[in-house]
Order: sequence, then C-alpha cells, then structure tokens
Amino acid sequence: MTTVTTRTVAYPADNLTMIGHLALPAGAGRRPAVLIGPEGMGLSDVERRRAEALAELGYVALAFDLHGGRYLADPEEMLARCLPLLADPDRMRGIGHAALDVLRAEPRADPDRTAAIGYGTGGAVALELGRDGVDLRAIATVNGLITGRPGEAARIRCPVWAGVGSEDPIMPPAQRDAFTAEMQAAGVDWRLVVYGGALHAFHHPPVAHTAPPGVGHHPRHAQRAWRDIVALLAECVPVPD
Repeated sequence: MTTVTTRTVAYPADNLTMIGHLALPAGAGRRPAVLIGPEGMGLSDVERRRAEALAELGYVALAFDLHGGRYLADPEEMLARCLPLLADPDRMRGIGHAALDVLRAEPRADPDRTAAIGYGTGGAVALELGRDGVDLRAIATVNGLITGRPGEAARIRCPVWAGVGSEDPIMPPAQRDAFTAEMQAAGVDWRLVVYGGALHAFHHPPVAHTAPPGVGHHPRHAQRAWRDIVALLAECVPVPD
C-alpha cells in the first residue's frame, strides 16, 4: 500500500472558517489534483477516506468543508443552511473557489490538471465551478443534479459525469431531464448513470443519526459509482507513471 500523508487545512469561505482535509500521495513530484465536495450534512470521515483513497491512487486530494467545521446531523438544520445555498450560485462558487485555491496552492498539486467531484450539495458546488468557467479536467456529481442559471453551462470546459439513484425522490426524473437538457443544450460532454433501485445518497454508508426520508445506502451501487468516478479521473486526469 502506498503511504499517504494527511493534514487539516483552515481557510475562509462563506463568512466561515472552513476546515478541509488534504491527502497527499507518496513521493515528491507534482500530481493531478482532485477537489471533493461532501453531502449537505457536511464534511465527514466518508469524504476524508475518499480523499485518502484518491491519494493512494496518486492524486493530491482535498475534501472541502461546507459548514465551518460543523457536521449538520439534524435534517432540519441541514436544510435550513443548504436550501438557501443551493439557490445561490454565487455563494456556491465562493465556497468552491476558496477550496480550489487551497488545493492549487499545494506544492504537490498540478494546478493545471485539476478535477472536481462532489456528492449532493458538494456536487452542486463542483458544477457551479464549471459553470463559472474554471479550468477543470473533469467534473463528477452524485445526486447533485442541480441546474444552473440560463446559458452558463456553456462555460463548462470539461467532461461531466453524473450519477443518481432511480428511486431518488429528491432528484426525480423531471430534475434529471432538466439537468441533461441543460448539459446537452450547452454542448457539454456529459454522461448520466442511473443506478437502479437506489435512493438519494445511495453512495453514503449508513449514518448514526436519523436519515431524512428517501435516503438510503446501496452497497453495490456505492462501489460502482466510486469505480465510475475513478475511471473518469483515469480518463481525464491520469496519474503519470
């Protein structure tokens, strides 16, 4: 197993002090970089482990924060913060840019070979970076199929991969159709994978607190979605030999 090193990084965003989790691969050379956005509840060990798994594969990875170091286990509190955020592309972009600046400033990261992946709210942030014209090599979003302001998807400069559960009540077929219509009209290189029988946040291991309705873990599809994201990164931002 490749040795990875990790550290927490504090940085300002959205009038908060964010606490991200940076994972570095072994060695000393520059490597492609990946930004990882969490579900609406916020940064947890799930995303930290994903950052470390990507570092094992040779990427510099930063799992970014949404809530100033807090994890919002209470669904009402989470929605009270995330719904206004999801309705405000500029706020989402501010959170994404702040994290991306931290990642690209890391000496081990190649700032010209960067991808953004995210889950739920974190996936919406990744998409907004693309709509803001950021130079990314790939974007992946799992159950974060949020449409943007009219016309701005045309600024996306990289392939977009999206994954969603077929039974996700928060991202129903009408939302999927609106998202894919936006991507198609903008001429984006896009893919959508619908995982049969899966609910919202199907990728996320079971949580200790009460999950909102319509949320549930699907172990097989969780593994498949991760493999699909890793394959996207290998295609668009391969790690040099």
